[in-house]
Amino acid sequence: MTVPYPEASSVVVGDAYYKTARFLPPNTHVSWGVNFGQNNITATFLQAQSIAKAFSSREITNAGIKLDFIEIGNEADLFRSNGFRSPNYSVSEYVPEWIAFAKNISAAAKISSKSHTKFLGGGFAGAGSTVNFTARAIIDLGILSSEPGSHITTISQHLYSGSFCSGSGALLQDLMTKSTIRANLTRFTPDIAAVTSRNIEYVFGETNSFSCHGSPNVSNTAGAALWTLDYALFGRTINISRIFFHEGIGFKYNLIQPATLTHSILDGSDLPAPLPPHVQPQYYAAIIAAEAIGKGGRTQIAELSIDNTRITGYAFYESGVLKRAVFINLQAFLSGTSGARPSVHLDFSVSGKARMTVKRLAIGHADDASGLKWGGQSYETGDGRVCGDFLEESGLVKDGLDISATEAVLVSFS
Repeated sequence: MTVPYPEASSVVVGDAYYKTARFLPPNTHVSWGVNFGQNNITATFLQAQSIAKAFSSREITNAGIKLDFIEIGNEADLFRSNGFRSPNYSVSEYVPEWIAFAKNISAAAKISSKSHTKFLGGGFAGAGSTVNFTARAIIDLGILSSEPGSHITTISQHLYSGSFCSGSGALLQDLMTKSTIRANLTRFTPDIAAVTSRNIEYVFGETNSFSCHGSPNVSNTAGAALWTLDYALFGRTINISRIFFHEGIGFKYNLIQPATLTHSILDGSDLPAPLPPHVQPQYYAAIIAAEAIGKGGRTQIAELSIDNTRITGYAFYESGVLKRAVFINLQAFLSGTSGARPSVHLDFSVSGKARMTVKRLAIGHADDASGLKWGGQSYETGDGRVCGDFLEESGLVKDGLDISATEAVLVSFS
């Protein structure tokens, strides 16, 4: 079964549905989409009104939970192929339609220059090569010059590294390849520049490894964790402000499986026993990224130039001072590989830094679906809390370090 846990084909909701936001942790920030595909402006107005009503309720406001964005529609560039618009639907038709909907939604949700809630623009599925649905195109067509468009403060793009929708397989090393990751992301550089030059944020509002919930024995593996880490960090170096990884119940590429599962995420077969909520390998990428960024709130990142097709590296600065670095060896060491595990020695030249500590993501094989340890500790526990003895190496910067195939390390300098 290609998609063992499919999304709902139809969703009907009322006021109470949006009010469930009160169960989110305090101070959570939320984005919500309204329907654009059905082209029913009355229904969309009522939906926006219901959302606004929920987020102005006492329970939600007292918890500090905020509605950051309303997004009108999802992947409008696909409307021409999924029956929501004519086969010739174009971006020049999309922009005036969006403006008309946004005027009504602004009234329903009280979106203005003074409101906290703004519009999230774009949300297109592809690179726009065939129908020109791009950030640059909608800007050139005047979306930002319209009254409701002036309340767009972030523009979103969706991207997957490949597709599993028809059941075609994928090679793990292909996903992990350094040049492929960069090629997939840098094709959006002109859009990113067009957006950020107008002091608007550019985000990936939906992304992950392979569309239709991931590829089995690829998206759910340790190798995908290294892909996630490199993908997210490289994205930030080219001015993608935030990256939102697509998640759901039973999706292969989840960082966290949020609910008890009764059948396999790989082929839909019945499990011998219910599988409780748990973390998956990609979760470790989020932990490593968070530690590398730190708690200061103003950390700067730069990609390091490394003359190796498998090794990537990123430096993290606080107030202009180098504090940490992440290195990733993207060579896939698979369970069927014979011979010794390859490694690469990295030499450092860091001015004013004599000592370092090294924390490693220990991975048995790139195609392992569990058993990872970060600094000797595991998050694969019954409650998701870290356990195990903490392990960290210390040494001299001048000695450098060895990094094995399918490994990530965090280096802290002192």
